[in-house]
Amino acid sequence: MLRSRPFISIACIAFVYAAFAQQSPLPSPPTVEQSVRPSISPEQSGVLSPAPEQMPSPSPVRIVRISFVPPPMEGIISLGIYDQAGNLVRALHQNAELNEFTVGADALMTRWDGKDDMGQDLPAGRYHARGYLVGALKAEDQGERSPPTAEPDANASVKMQLVRNPLRKDKRPVVELGVGFNAGGTYLKTSDGLPLFKVSETSGVTRVWIAAKNENAVDVWQDDGTKSHQFKISNVDQMMAFNCGDFQLK
Repeated sequence: MLRSRPFISIACIAFVYAAFAQQSPLPSPPTVEQSVRPSISPEQSGVLSPAPEQMPSPSPVRIVRISFVPPPMEGIISLGIYDQAGNLVRALHQNAELNEFTVGADALMTRWDGKDDMGQDLPAGRYHARGYLVGALKAEDQGERSPPTAEPDANASVKMQLVRNPLRKDKRPVVELGVGFNAGGTYLKTSDGLPLFKVSETSGVTRVWIAAKNENAVDVWQDDGTKSHQFKISNVDQMMAFNCGDFQLK
């Protein structure tokens, strides 16, 4: 019995060693390909990394804050920006409701980005803002009717007296009204181009005319190349002019 114990111990040790060898195999030596492949930088390989894309620097933001006291009358607002020569360079607001402006302590406020109607930056300098509060104008469709003359003056305008703005000391002002058109239809405008009131949403208009009907109404015709259509615009005198003053664009 005493002689068998060392034999059993050696067998147990051999069994444990075999089990350990199966659970923890030795790592295999690296292959030749793995051991001799060097690490090459982009500079050494001759392949240049792409340069970062050069983004154009944005144009500086040019914001002008414009404030004005609205005339004491209900209606919609059209506001234009004019250069020193009196030319309309931007129709900033057309037929705008009061809630489209920022309400200040004692005035309405809006902002201008220094661009014209085409989105182009205007040169630095002095500019002027003025506009009209347009009251309850009414457009009545008169149907298909020819204008009063075969070839009326395309640049015709009519003069209308407006309601005097009690916030200003001037007398009852007079405005020259014309009519314009674009893809969105026909509209009443000032003679310098500021849109005031939409007459119709007819597309495809090629010519328009305007004529005074009485002291507070005008007739407007539009032609799409096949027929002429007439509208009567009444309450035209229910407008007030207002002035926002001069400001500097940098």
